[in-house]
Amino acid sequence: MTRLSIVENPLLLGFDHVERVADRMDSKRGEGYPPYNIVQLGETGFRISLAVAGCARGELAISLDDHQLTIEGKQSGNDGGAVYLHRGIAAREFRHQFLLADGLEVTDASLEAGLLHINLARSEPESTTRTIEIRQDRS
Repeated sequence: MTRLSIVENPLLLGFDHVERVADRMDSKRGEGYPPYNIVQLGETGFRISLAVAGCARGELAISLDDHQLTIEGKQSGNDGGAVYLHRGIAAREFRHQFLLADGLEVTDASLEAGLLHINLARSEPESTTRTIEIRQDRS
């Protein structure tokens, strides 16, 4: 089956990167650990909350590189040699990536009650209207 692309529309100039981004994000769809929520806060805010039970603040890292938000966790695994009869709380490494739209900025992050909260806000876009001068052809 041939995949229909929206960027093949001749009126959408320079949007081919959108399709590449969509393909990259589609390949990450199966990442389910740790579970997370994305909540809209008002008109311009968002919050990403990840369930990171057992992770200390020093075992978590958040970075932003060219609109790509990366959240990583690595638990130290220092359990004092405990013998588990049942281990239902996962203690594994994870990496989640979110692609942020232009104008969306990370405002802060907090860790409370086993949840890592990352707050985002969209800044007001500046007006980009301008007049283009039409030159006279010299031929």
